[in-house]
Amino acid sequence: MATTKVLSERPLNVTLTIRLLMHGKEVGSIIGKKGDTVKKMREESSARINISEGTCPERIVTITGPADAIFKAFAMIAYKFEDDIVASMSNSQATSLPPVTLRLVVPASQCGSLIGKGGSKIKEMRESTGAQVQVAGDMLPNSTERAVTISGTPDAIVQCVRQICVVMLESPPKGATIPYRPKPASTAMMVSGSQTYTIQGQYIIPHPDQLAKLHQLGMQQTPLPPLGQATPTFPGLDASSQAGTHELTIPNDLIGCIIGRQGTKINEIRQMSGAQIKIANAMEGSSDRQITITGTPSNISLAQYFINARFRDVATVWTDPATMTTS
Repeated sequence: MATTKVLSERPLNVTLTIRLLMHGKEVGSIIGKKGDTVKKMREESSARINISEGTCPERIVTITGPADAIFKAFAMIAYKFEDDIVASMSNSQATSLPPVTLRLVVPASQCGSLIGKGGSKIKEMRESTGAQVQVAGDMLPNSTERAVTISGTPDAIVQCVRQICVVMLESPPKGATIPYRPKPASTAMMVSGSQTYTIQGQYIIPHPDQLAKLHQLGMQQTPLPPLGQATPTFPGLDASSQAGTHELTIPNDLIGCIIGRQGTKINEIRQMSGAQIKIANAMEGSSDRQITITGTPSNISLAQYFINARFRDVATVWTDPATMTTS
């Protein structure tokens, strides 16, 4: 532990390039009106901040400069996101703020060094900084990079990013890296009442901006606004804040996709949705597993969305929504 602290606090007299993966709403926040916010960040941090083109639902934010400039830029971004959270909860009854979350894009060949033997390195980072760190098990599409999600207070995030930089400098990437490049959105869209959805295959899911609103409401434990006609992906969604239960039946050979290595994926879904999620043990002679989701309509809807998202790269068919039960 002491070694990690010394490494993280020593001066890093190098030029660094770090890439962040952000949704459109997050990018809009750091750009600001007429680009004023990002301009201020560039001037005050002395870091170069470049944002990928704007037709994609996900954007890459590249930060380049001396180590001190990089960390100052990260701090400004993290505090801006915290301000956004505070502003969004001004009328909330919640007693605590949800954590700030940033996603780094890291070459997969360096992720083993970040995790450490038996998870020792990532455990040290969590304990010494107070931030939560998750390394994605799968590479980002058409790339050799993975997402590293960091959640916590702005100060904890900056300390964690500093430690990650130290590890990455000591363990350079092996071989060529194919960078992740988000693809432009090509999905159809539909409008129901005042809500916007995208159509992906047989699923109807909230537009990214609408999903962000759902996530915010779910974290606040407040009722969702009326969505008009219910959709197959969000059965029974209404303005009630009363807790309910939904049950899903998932093929047993696909359950690992939802659970993730050592339960990392299902824990992420629980944290992001605010719902309680229980996965029943496999029954003898059955090829299916039962998933029970408990929470407010917004919590349940978010949990179903994130479970659905785990199947985007898997050829599978959901159980007919008619088999879902509500209590």
